[in-house]
Amino acid sequence: MKYEITVGEVTTQNSNVRGYASVVFGDSFKVSNITILANRDNRLYISMPHYAKSGDSEKKDICYPTTKEFRGELEGNILLALENLQQTGQKKYLVGDEQDKELPFTVAVTPFEKENSSIRGLARIYIADCFAVSNISLIMGKKGLFVSMPSYKTNQIDENNRSVYRDICFPVTAEFRGKLNTLMTDAYEKAAAEVQEQIRGQEEGFMPGQDFPDMDLPTR
Repeated sequence: MKYEITVGEVTTQNSNVRGYASVVFGDSFKVSNITILANRDNRLYISMPHYAKSGDSEKKDICYPTTKEFRGELEGNILLALENLQQTGQKKYLVGDEQDKELPFTVAVTPFEKENSSIRGLARIYIADCFAVSNISLIMGKKGLFVSMPSYKTNQIDENNRSVYRDICFPVTAEFRGKLNTLMTDAYEKAAAEVQEQIRGQEEGFMPGQDFPDMDLPTR
């Protein structure tokens, strides 16, 4: 799989942060906010974008490699990209065949509805069977269902005095965004119909058996 790494070095003293990185998979999907850190032995490692649940000290990665092999590959290449920046001044570091632009991916969607919430589903993207992006929401807006990518709150305020949010992971082309949105909304509608069938079956006193979807989001 082709991907391009962009790195920036941090030279602040008294900090274990050594840099930041972003990765664009197959010219189609970008993952940002990857941190390059140094441990007590000054050995470098990467930290994926994450969040802490309310009342829970444990941090959850928003996106992450799903295999040990790709975790090692991605970390190794990000550290090589930082080394290359330090030696040549080049911020970008290409991995894989430049002609390989097709990005294989699948999606998983779980219907989710909560009172007084516009969220209709929770979703996850699997890239090339080795990288997952979670914390994706399907939201019902004024113009219908749309996909909301994981984001973070910045220190900026817009013209309406509201906080500005930036996406952490997102499609970088209109073509891929359209393809992704279509797959996710189709998957949601199919899963929602199966849930309604399950509810009807329970109300009528029988269970459809193998027709139930797995209502749990995939885990690592």
